[in-house]
This record gives sequence, C-alpha cells and structure tokens, in this order.
Amino acid sequence: MANHSRPHICQCLTRLASVKRNAVVTVYGNRKRTGREFVDGVLSLAAGLIRLGLRNGDVVSIAAFNSDLFLEWLLAVALVGGVVAPLNYRWSLKEAKMAMLLVEPVLLVTDETCVSWCIDVQNGDIPSLKWRVLMESTSTDFANERNQFLTTEMLKQRTLVPSLATYAWASDDAVVICFTSGTTGRPKGVTISHLAFITQSLAKIAIAGYGEDDVYLHTSPLVHIGGLSSAMAMLMVGACHVLLPKFDAKTALQVMEQNHITCFITVPAMMADLIRVNRTTKNGAENRGVRKILNGGGSLSSELLKEAVNIFPCARILSAYGMTEACSSLTFMTLHDPTQESFKVTYPLLNQPKQGTCVGKPAPHIELMVKLDEDSSRVGKILTRGPHTMLRYWGHQVAQENVETSESRSNEAWLDTGDIGAFDEFGNLWLIGRSNGRIKTGGENVYPEEVEAVLVEHPGIVSAVVIGVIDTRLGEMVVACVRLQEKWIWSDVENRKGSFQLSSETLKHHCRTQNLTGFKIPKRFVRWEKQFPLTTTGKVKRDEVRRQVLSHFQIMTSSL
Repeated sequence: MANHSRPHICQCLTRLASVKRNAVVTVYGNRKRTGREFVDGVLSLAAGLIRLGLRNGDVVSIAAFNSDLFLEWLLAVALVGGVVAPLNYRWSLKEAKMAMLLVEPVLLVTDETCVSWCIDVQNGDIPSLKWRVLMESTSTDFANERNQFLTTEMLKQRTLVPSLATYAWASDDAVVICFTSGTTGRPKGVTISHLAFITQSLAKIAIAGYGEDDVYLHTSPLVHIGGLSSAMAMLMVGACHVLLPKFDAKTALQVMEQNHITCFITVPAMMADLIRVNRTTKNGAENRGVRKILNGGGSLSSELLKEAVNIFPCARILSAYGMTEACSSLTFMTLHDPTQESFKVTYPLLNQPKQGTCVGKPAPHIELMVKLDEDSSRVGKILTRGPHTMLRYWGHQVAQENVETSESRSNEAWLDTGDIGAFDEFGNLWLIGRSNGRIKTGGENVYPEEVEAVLVEHPGIVSAVVIGVIDTRLGEMVVACVRLQEKWIWSDVENRKGSFQLSSETLKHHCRTQNLTGFKIPKRFVRWEKQFPLTTTGKVKRDEVRRQVLSHFQIMTSSL
C-alpha cells in the first residue's frame, strides 16, 4: 500500500481536477486546456508509460522548448516513479550526449526543435536508451516515415484514464535531475527530491503571494531550476499557465496583454529586453495587469528597476538569490512595492561600508550560515541546509560534494553554495562574490576554466583568463583576456590573406567550431601584453585581472 503521507509533486493534480475542473489552466498557442483535461492528459500518458515498460527509478530525458506537453510529461513521469532529466536545448549534440551518458536515460523525448537529436543519437552512443518519443507529430513526420519514434498521442492511445489512487516514487524520492556545469564545464546532475520542490514552492507562494487567480507567463526555460520550481508553485496553487516556446520580448509583451498575465519571473537580461522593446514598439506604454515579478539570476540595476516600475506600475517586484543545488531560491527581498508610497530598499551594514549586493532574508524553511574566513570578522562562505537541498549529484553516493561541518550541531552537513557573503544587523544577506569564479550571464552559468580550455586550443593563443564583468543587461558579461603566441598579431580589421592574425571574430568562430555553447562565448576580448598575475602557488589572481580590465577597459578591449 502506498504511503500517501510522503510528499509527491503530483499531489497537485487532485486540486487541479476539482477546484480548476472547468477553468483553463494551460494556454499554449491556440490550445487551451481545463484542469480536468490537463489532469486526464497526465494520467493517460502515465498509463501509456507503464504499458511501455517504464519502471520506478528509470530516467527520462526531455529536450524541448516550453509547452503544456512539457508540463504533462514532467508530471506523468513523476507519477509512475520515474526521474526527469531535462536537457538544455541550447547545448550542442556533444554536450547532450555527455549529459545522457551521465544519467543513463531509458527514454528520450524531444520536440521538433531538437528532433535531430533523436536521429543523430545512436543506440551505441547511449547504451541505456530504449525508446525515443516525439512530443508532438512534427511537420517532417519522422514518426511515420522511419517507424522508429513514438509520439505522445501514440502512448495515450487505447488507454483508459486511470484514477489518482496510486503514486510511485523513485529511490530516495528523487524526481528531477537538473544539470549545472561543474568547474571543468562538464554537466553535473543535481538530484532533487519531491520534498525539495514542494518546500520551495510553498516558500514562493508565501513570499510572492501566488494564488489560483494568477495567470503565469513562463518566461524561463523548464530545463532550468528557476523555471521548474516556479512552474511547480503555480501547479500547486492552481494558477493558469501561459507558455511560450522560448522567451522573446516582443511576443512576451503581446501575450501579457492578450492573456491578462498577472505574474512572471525574469533575469536582468530579460528585463532589459522587455524595456527596450516596450520603448521602441509600444512607446513606453504601461501594463497595469502584472502584479508580481520575481527576478533571479543577478540583481536588477537601479536603472533597470526604475524602467521596470514605469512599465509595470502595479507590480510588486521581488528579487531572489539561489542555486540549482538548493532547488532555486534561498533568499528573497522586495525591490518595489506599489502599495507603499515612496518605497525604497535601504539595508546598511552595521558600522561597515556598503559592500556587495543585498539579496534579502532567507525563506521560512531555509537555514543559512556564513562560515567566517580566518581573516574576517563578518565575511565568509555562505552555507545552507534543510529540506530544499539536493539529494546528491547524480552518480555520487553522498548528498554534497563540498560540505562544511557545524561545530555546534553534531556534525550535521551544510551545503557550500560556493558564494561569499555577510549578514547585516537586519538579518539580510549580502552577496560579495563567488568563491569558485563562476560567471552568471543572462541567467546562465559559465565557468571560466571551460572557456579558457577552448581558447588555448587556438594556435595563436599562449594563455587565457576568462572573467565576468558587471553588465546592465546580462548581469555579468563574459570577457576573455588572451596572451598571443610570438609572431601573432591582433587586429579587428579582418584580413583573410594575412596569416598569424587574430581578432574578436576569429576567436568567436574558433569557440563555435569547438562546440562551445553560445552564451559561453566571450562577448569581448582583451589582448594581454604581459604575464598574468599569479599567487605564490601559481594560480591566476582573477580579481587582479578583473581590476586591471576595469581600469583600462576602454583602451584594452576590442569592441564587438
């Protein structure tokens, strides 16, 4: 007999099938489905997966744009005890294969945008793979022509809609493997439990004030933890989901008006695009229907915040700080509240000059600790523990790779976020830097070591250091400092006849030929004339490199 006191993300289906039975809960293009229709779709697909032979603990990889069927697949796989491993559609095929070899899926689901992966991935490439499924019948109709692919509709055929009587769980209650790059750039599978998703959802509901009357626009990809965790929160409250395949500012603004959107999430790059498009196509017109905006992936600059308030004057704008390993948000803070006149956030540090970025207070379920550095009285590593943390990296036996031990709590493990910060006297966390040099650009993680390894493969490069430079739109911009081999010269004026020439475009082309994902390719390059500054142990002083780049940026950088 199933233990229904155990948390399960599909427990949201009962509410959708009753409270939202005849109300629209998903909108994808011209396709609208009520709560009953959506739940029936999940149950029919789950029954089809059981008939196909999917077992508890089996991994299903999904490579697709956002859609109502993506949500359906997520819940159907979870319902039968499977584990969903979304693949980033922005990856190259090489990166996708690397991720699948790590998690060993038995089933690969793709939409039309990633259908080539179904064709190009041979069974010998991914030995675990048994089935390939097209999310929908495509214009190229591969399913019929090659007779080797299933479709969602095929799996639902000849299936009586089962009841919600039984849930299944994978080992350790794992439900999603969300990928995040390691320090070497290889994908790491963060294993997240049902409990972590539900706990995170309850925090978002409590702090942002989401409810069943909300109409949520999916602006973030469902392959990322921010998109997944917000989707789960909206499923739990019974909100309506409006899904665009991928974010496009012009389309998003149109859909906001057409569907009376009340809330969405964003990163600084998205907000910058919304502001720019609104200014150029709508003459700065206001949208008074949006009531809640949650920003992540980096702080909004004062300029972006001011412009956002002008466009969305009725919206409460919040910011969240978190990480994939913590199932998204750790802290929240309100940046603007239209119900409070002259609302302004001021959180001064006690007897200290302002340093870093204030990211607010921990969510109700979150324990945070700053493990002080030996040479500091207030700054140190940011650690966390609680039901929100990952089970483990997939393939690892322990829950954390990097753990710190609390001296006062019987050696209970804390997860090291990899960030450096401090608390002020109001209990707000200030984020000062990333201990591992990770760059957050446009909501995506970039690890310098991976980009540097690609750059030094070019015959004209002797060494390279990649850093993140603060950027209003992207949060951080990827900048590469390169030292040239002898006889090579730098020129951003292309001369295809000349040999031993390097330019920004040459190196960007090199990165693309080496299958480096687009958001990881440096936006700007700096020619470095001397040795990079090193520590006594031979490690590059990235902070010193960054300082010198910022000091001479106009002279040293090569414009795009």
